[in-house]
Amino acid sequence: MPQQQPEQQAPPVQRLRVRYAKRGRLRFTSHRDFSRAFERAVFRARVPMAYSSGFNPHPRISYAGAAPTGSASEAEYLELALAEVVVPTDVHAMLDEALPPGLDVLEVVESPGGSLSDLLEGSRWHIEVDADHAATTDAVARFLAADEALVERMTKKGMREFDARGAVVALHVLPAGEGRTTLDVVLRHGTPAVRPDDVLRGLEAVAGLAAGPAPLMTRLAQGPLLGSGEVGDPLAARA
Repeated sequence: MPQQQPEQQAPPVQRLRVRYAKRGRLRFTSHRDFSRAFERAVFRARVPMAYSSGFNPHPRISYAGAAPTGSASEAEYLELALAEVVVPTDVHAMLDEALPPGLDVLEVVESPGGSLSDLLEGSRWHIEVDADHAATTDAVARFLAADEALVERMTKKGMREFDARGAVVALHVLPAGEGRTTLDVVLRHGTPAVRPDDVLRGLEAVAGLAAGPAPLMTRLAQGPLLGSGEVGDPLAARA
């Protein structure tokens, strides 16, 4: 008897790009947990998803540049492949209604084509630390003057040492306010990916800065790196 072949699904007729936020307690949601919650939201919202071919079809959702677990973000991105043409603003409303508060859809646009991941060249972060403003300013100056800042982090391939300084496009200490000190940092994406907590370890390694027990890391933007050193909008190019 010939082996049964899996059903082949029709190709997508439309692709949408989605920007969403992770806020409050939901910043502790892992990428795996978010993907499960998002697939449930797509089902509840009755978004006409395209599905992969094979014996176990899955909705065609492409995730790009997910923030580390424990960090908040205003700039997470994914792309949906659809079986029907829809109005992006309608999908925005349906998804926002289906997702829990703290996982918030901010923008939905039609994809102009090409790779979304290739547009995510860098990120801008705010990092709030329990450290003296003057001491932090001095540590940042020493870090930026250093040729490298070697740090270690456990990865899927074991403990790995890499340079946290090379990925830093810009790093500033914001004007002093009440309470904690805030760092504004632009990071270039690369392999291995340098995260905000790696920058804090680099500041400690180079300048002895102790960031305190619970730094709050928030991604403000993610997208193409502009010549000015700023991070652009990956959804700016419309179809």
